[in-house]
Amino acid sequence: MNETGLIRAYSGLTQVLAPVLPLWIKQRALKGKEDATRQGERFGVPSIKRPKGQLFWMHGASVGETMMLLPLINKLLAAYPAAHILVTSGTVTSANLMAERLPPRALHQYVPLDTPKAVSSFLDFWTPDAALWAESEIWPNLITQTQSRNIPMALINARMSDKSIQRWFKRKESALALFGAFNIILAANEATANGLSWLLGREVESTGNLKDAAPILPFKTDELNALKIQIGNRPIWCAASTHKGEEALILEAHKEIKKHHPEALLILALRHPERRAEVTPMLLDADYVLRSNGTPITSSISVLLYDTIGEMGLAYALSDVSFVCGSLVEGLMGHNPLEPARLNNAVLTGAHIASFADSYMQMFAFKAAKRILAPNMVGQAVTELLSNPDKLTEQQQLAYDFAVSRDAVLDYVWEKLTPILPTTSDQTSGPQS
Repeated sequence: MNETGLIRAYSGLTQVLAPVLPLWIKQRALKGKEDATRQGERFGVPSIKRPKGQLFWMHGASVGETMMLLPLINKLLAAYPAAHILVTSGTVTSANLMAERLPPRALHQYVPLDTPKAVSSFLDFWTPDAALWAESEIWPNLITQTQSRNIPMALINARMSDKSIQRWFKRKESALALFGAFNIILAANEATANGLSWLLGREVESTGNLKDAAPILPFKTDELNALKIQIGNRPIWCAASTHKGEEALILEAHKEIKKHHPEALLILALRHPERRAEVTPMLLDADYVLRSNGTPITSSISVLLYDTIGEMGLAYALSDVSFVCGSLVEGLMGHNPLEPARLNNAVLTGAHIASFADSYMQMFAFKAAKRILAPNMVGQAVTELLSNPDKLTEQQQLAYDFAVSRDAVLDYVWEKLTPILPTTSDQTSGPQS
């Protein structure tokens, strides 16, 4: 790599800051933002042994990216039956989810802080045979040191805003050095593909959003059956992944729905469960229970406040209609509509959906989802579906069929990655202990 002055300055600065980072990590651990028992991983010190033989390294920033990688992880493990996969991420939530959902021969570590020493220690120990990074995680020290060891690298599902592309263009020499380190770049959408092609002066292909090929969110069948017994045949709708400013709008919509369907149950699923204390005062006019308490849902309960992590599969499996939030307030950018669609929900969303614009626009074109531009129309939209069983069934089927059709994205991404993957499983690759 032709390191630029900016990249060298960054590397030097991170080296200078390195001595104070342990204190910073400890402070974050006190706030629950780091795993107090695994702080060493952030400095490149492993907490587990490296498996023998081939090892593929896959990195995603947080929950969304690591979850997106699961289908590709399964495909790699099937193609290389003796290999292992190391998944890295930077958040406690993603680590907890990976502990539950990673298959055998896949393991998780926290990504090292982007200092020269931590990165060097990490790469010295793990010696990956290939590195697959998700979306827009650009850490200069990790990139430069990985490339210097001749480890094949791919940036998959790349997603960047126009503003981000413009910022990189002002630092074009460094952009060319860092993005040029990747042997393969696959964009999640045409806008990113066009922007990176313009920035790098070479074609970057859009293979589609790999999140479209995610597996059905898991849930425990016994828990689903127990909740169904409690709830009975009541109509259920889910407000999925709500953000600040959205709960009040959703609760107003629920009041309207209950005028037509008094027995309707709302699953109010917070994007950030730690906001529970902020949201519960809004529920004083409604009988509610907290999912985290496991309180039975009696006929008088109007709202199930979802304040847990990793249980959205259960919420969608219960629901008839899902309104995908993160979309009702300006400044938000939407969430994945295919997750409820795969679990046979009719899908609604708001006006602000930039993060999943490609998926939504295709769904709208196929009538597999509906966009509600005015927040005060949410109640009416849900009521119309709950009041018309045939229309509800039709919308559920359209959403499900569209979601299933997106599985082809995974095969396309796999095909494009083959140039940097070994042709056969090599048991002599990597350290042997």
